Amino acid sequence: MNKENDILKWFEGEMSLEDIKNKYPSEDFSTLEKMGFYSKQIEVPKIDAEHALADFKKRSFKKEETKVVPLNFKTFMKVAAVLVVLLTSSYFLFFNHTASYSTEIAQTETLKLPDNSEVILNAQSELAFNKKEWNQNRSLTLKGEAFFKVTKGKKFTVDTDAGSIQVLGTQFNVKERDNYFEVQCYEGSVSVTHKNNKTILTPGKSVRVVNGDIVEVKPFNAENPSWLAKESSFSEVPLWQVINELEVQYDIVIDTSKIDAEQMFSGTFTHNDKNIALQSVTIPLKLSYNISGKNVEFYNYESN
Repeated sequence: MNKENDILKWFEGEMSLEDIKNKYPSEDFSTLEKMGFYSKQIEVPKIDAEHALADFKKRSFKKEETKVVPLNFKTFMKVAAVLVVLLTSSYFLFFNHTASYSTEIAQTETLKLPDNSEVILNAQSELAFNKKEWNQNRSLTLKGEAFFKVTKGKKFTVDTDAGSIQVLGTQFNVKERDNYFEVQCYEGSVSVTHKNNKTILTPGKSVRVVNGDIVEVKPFNAENPSWLAKESSFSEVPLWQVINELEVQYDIVIDTSKIDAEQMFSGTFTHNDKNIALQSVTIPLKLSYNISGKNVEFYNYESN
């Protein structure tokens, strides 16, 4: 402790470095020597006491007004956006249990549900269900068209904007497009509810709703819907619905302003060749067409 006190005395000028070296010959005081050298290089600023006192008297001792920092709206919005992203991400990571699938134009996709039921989505269709609750509630929503192969078990429900379908274990096809709803049963039995009207379908039977009205449909004889084999088949269907399917399968826009789109069509078109598909629809109805890029115009023979 004596050594530390002597060093403090050296800092205050009460003791020389030589005195310290003599008092503690075994110690290395080279650091103190360097400090002493550099301290001499520092020039202490000279102070004019009278001038400083005059400046002090001139100072105003009024309390400064508190500065209000304006809120930058853009910065606020950026921070808010970041918070929204973080909250949304947290929700989907920890709380969202919805599984959703969708297909694009001319695309199909085969899905396996948690109970090993199989769903095949047709082009431009969407399917969603709750993964966490699936074992207790086999329920999903559909927009577009899909073919279902349902394993036996608890009630299986497909909800659409136009109606709902309930089964226990069966094979069926659901098509829900704008102003068009159709369910076809291929195996087992299917319960279809539309506007509180319930219909039980057995294999080969269908229920069809066009523009909100139930339409009588003839029985069919097929094991699977034709679109699984890259074809679309129709039986007494309004032409506008056939055109809608052409647009879904070929990424085209069809102008029907020069024809009667309400006339009925029965037939099939392929998903593999656009021109052959257009001919398959127009020739039986005595129509023709012009193609310009993605735009197609239908017209009657006489108006050409």
